[in-house]
Amino acid sequence: MIWSLIKIVLFVTIVSAATLAAGMLMDTGGTLRIAVDGWEFTLGPVQAVVTAVTLILALWLVTKAIGLLLAIFRFLNGDETAVSRFFDRNREARGYQALSDGLLALAAGEGRLALAKAQRAEAYLDRPELTNLLVAQAAEVAGDGKKASEAYKALLADPRTRFVGIRGLLKQKLAEGDTDTALKLAEKAFEMKPRHADTQDILLKLQSGSADWTGARSTLGAQHKSGTLPKEVFRRRDAVLALQEARGVFVEGASIDAREAAIAANRLSPDLIPAAAMAARSYIQNGDKKNATRVLKKAWEARPHPDLAAAFAEIEPKETPTARLKRFRTLTGVHPDDPETRQILAELNIAAEDFPAARRVLGDLPTEHPTQRSLAIMAAIERGEGAEDATVRAWLAKALTAPRGPQWCCDKCQAIHSDWAPICSNCGGFDTLSWREPIESSGRSATGAELLPLLVAAPKPVELEPEIPPEAPDTIARSAN
Repeated sequence: MIWSLIKIVLFVTIVSAATLAAGMLMDTGGTLRIAVDGWEFTLGPVQAVVTAVTLILALWLVTKAIGLLLAIFRFLNGDETAVSRFFDRNREARGYQALSDGLLALAAGEGRLALAKAQRAEAYLDRPELTNLLVAQAAEVAGDGKKASEAYKALLADPRTRFVGIRGLLKQKLAEGDTDTALKLAEKAFEMKPRHADTQDILLKLQSGSADWTGARSTLGAQHKSGTLPKEVFRRRDAVLALQEARGVFVEGASIDAREAAIAANRLSPDLIPAAAMAARSYIQNGDKKNATRVLKKAWEARPHPDLAAAFAEIEPKETPTARLKRFRTLTGVHPDDPETRQILAELNIAAEDFPAARRVLGDLPTEHPTQRSLAIMAAIERGEGAEDATVRAWLAKALTAPRGPQWCCDKCQAIHSDWAPICSNCGGFDTLSWREPIESSGRSATGAELLPLLVAAPKPVELEPEIPPEAPDTIARSAN
């Protein structure tokens, strides 16, 4: 309100001053005489003022016309002008609109539309770090791998987008199955950003797949330092990689290095069954039976396993079945009710030809939780006790359709493996194999094998002592297999 009052007062003052000046000019009554090249002009006071204003206005118009001509010349010459800025703003607005439409189309999964909008934005905008990225991702959604590869390669030229370009090419090579090139790209990406979690995982997987266990352990250490892995998980996975290093040394034949590597792997994770078995065999090669027993007992406390029993049997390979049964009490006394412990004891008693003891130890395991192994042990007991052939065949026939029992199963894809491995051969998961019973699908077999027990005979336990004891099978070797 005050500012409006000030403007009104100012306007009235200017008008009053102009009116006063015009009145004074009229009262003077003087004239202005101008002579130019024989021409003479006589102007009154008012005419002089009008002429002066007209000349000033004409001079201003001439100045503006000259400026416009210069601006047109500079525009045509490529220099920045108001005209060029106008067109640039117009192009920029269209480019960002196309970029926005492309992002929306990409989010909606419309690859072809997103690619068209990205190319339109690329034509309008001088922002390759944005347009090349949109072109690459839109081309991937549209299925144009060649166009996406070209866009990712273009991103390599800018230091700000080089990492994004390398990751894009890395994913393409992984999809194509070119693991060698993918490994090099992953190493480059890891060099640029060693704390990037996804790059760490990809590099670790590729290094493990190419048996570069030393490099994989280095990458795993970087994961631990960056805080992406808990300490327990890091120790477990480091033990897995150390175990693979030890296996490689065993293949090369360097027994001393192999022993040290195997023992180091077992120290990192005592519950890792393959590492415990390998470390025990390393001690056995060195003649250190005490430490071999200690390692196997500690692993057995974590989880009974037939591989541990097989390695424990190798400590004294020439002992009698009775002596072996006695020595195995070091393991079997830890988890006496575990199915693995009961089956090991039953096999040891069969080897010692004590079939009633084998039956007592096995108990109701063949009926309450039948597996191929427990049923086969029961068939051996029946054979050893002199049962009829039909009864033995009935147990063996039942074993044909029984579950196999605990196996190395992938926790990620449920694939079954005959031997432990650090990487699942089916899904590529790292350290996903665990010793457990697989998820079995129920249903009739294609061959009708589930009817064999009914066709042969029902298994019936017999209490008669055999007249001529048969040869005891080498059950420990069979359980290891």
